[in-house]
Amino acid sequence: MVVARSARVERPVEPKARPVVAPSRRRPLAEVTAEIRVQARSRMARAAKRAIDIVGSAAGLVTLAPVFAATALAVKATSRGPIFFVQDRCGLGGRVFRFYKFRTMVADAEDLKADLEHLNEMQGPVFKIERDPRMTRLGAVLRKLSIDELPQLLNVLKGDMSLVGPRPPMPDEVEQYSMHHVQRLGVVPGITGLWQVNGRSEIPEFDRWLELDLEYARSWSIWLDLRILAKTPFVVLTTRGAQ
Repeated sequence: MVVARSARVERPVEPKARPVVAPSRRRPLAEVTAEIRVQARSRMARAAKRAIDIVGSAAGLVTLAPVFAATALAVKATSRGPIFFVQDRCGLGGRVFRFYKFRTMVADAEDLKADLEHLNEMQGPVFKIERDPRMTRLGAVLRKLSIDELPQLLNVLKGDMSLVGPRPPMPDEVEQYSMHHVQRLGVVPGITGLWQVNGRSEIPEFDRWLELDLEYARSWSIWLDLRILAKTPFVVLTTRGAQ
């Protein structure tokens, strides 16, 4: 008699569970930003920082004009949609301004965001995915080299941003902030800052990111800005934490 051997049944491998972060209570933007305590600075300190921003952003726009032109042509040639990605962000005191980047995603990326919320790799009221499916091939390169951030030199020249400061959040993120969180808007936002030179997306915990921003707000000085600016090229060239 032949005895049939039972087939071995492979159990499906269950995906690794991601930590569940309780959603923050959403409040009206005006209610949240009313809790901001703008950091007091002397007139001389504010004038010195603004002078550095104007000179630095103007010099950057002129010097990097060929990079702007080449990137604009590449974005237009490789995917459908506008060259620039323009979005509302919150600046000093919660003031909303128009924020510029080279477009690195498909044209309808914002419409697709809700379907990808479950893939968010950051903890807290911020959204980031390392391998974002909305990213274009060129966009991945631009982000890796931080070239997509260059149009923010226009924001700096206009006065919406500074060369150095916390990254400006989106209004829907600020609506989830606590009174402690929103104090990061007590200073002018920037292109680079303590979070960037300390690892950027290698720091997935929003609370750690927040503490770096608040540390900058408390201890700001021209010398701190210059030290951060000096470290930034190394971080960019090594693509540390770029995403």
